[in-house]
Amino acid sequence: MLLLAILGFPALVVAQEQQYPGPPADRQFTVDTPVTLDFNEEEEVVQKPKKKKPKRKVYYGIKTRKGFTKKGFGDRVTYELFHYLKNPQRPETFVRDIYWYDFTRREIRKTIAFDPEKGVLLHGPYEKRQGEIVLESGIFYKGTKHGRWMRYDRDSVLLDKEKYYKGWPKESLVSYYDPGTHKKMKEITPIEYGEKEGFYYRFFENGKIAVTGEYRWDQRVGDWIENYPDGKRKRIITYPEKPFDENLISYIKVEWDQKGKEIYRNNKMAAN
Repeated sequence: MLLLAILGFPALVVAQEQQYPGPPADRQFTVDTPVTLDFNEEEEVVQKPKKKKPKRKVYYGIKTRKGFTKKGFGDRVTYELFHYLKNPQRPETFVRDIYWYDFTRREIRKTIAFDPEKGVLLHGPYEKRQGEIVLESGIFYKGTKHGRWMRYDRDSVLLDKEKYYKGWPKESLVSYYDPGTHKKMKEITPIEYGEKEGFYYRFFENGKIAVTGEYRWDQRVGDWIENYPDGKRKRIITYPEKPFDENLISYIKVEWDQKGKEIYRNNKMAAN
């Protein structure tokens, strides 16, 4: 706690805390191949008889702390109420968007890379408010969006409703080499609003990554990396940095043989 104070972490909420409903039980990718993870049922808390008083600020069996940020002035002040992990950890999945509190900037950030020395992962309920008006609400799981997320305008009109599973939109497609036991994942295709959006992964049966790259608006963007079954780099294929960019066509940027020797490099296209 002393470290957080030195690094400028915002004051923890000490007033009476708002009671949030506990999260639903974790769901795993335990479905046949291929399949959508867009569950239809509402995520509600199953009320069970409790002999002991439930522990506060414990979500998915993990203890958390509570903090907040404040931005703006006057009646435009916006607060973000959030929970974060007490101990430094890294995200458990291959997701693109990682949410964490930045010690130096004193704000919540969404990035691809995360350094535990620079901040803490969000974990637990989250709310964004302007006065008594809730603008956004949801829950995080180790730095990733999880469960149902809602966004509202300043008139409390619902703008958006999304469902996630540990950072993956629940429409995402997952396939396995072993459909019966689901222990050897074959492919993860991120799907959001019916289009590919986010990081794509394909695995070899030995568990090593075969192909990885990013989709935006259903289009491949940036560098897509292909590997050999032993994990060594095979080739990098470059796509436009932005979707629908007709000024750049995809091309093989560099390629290696199975021994790791470079056998091809497109310096001309790279220079352009």
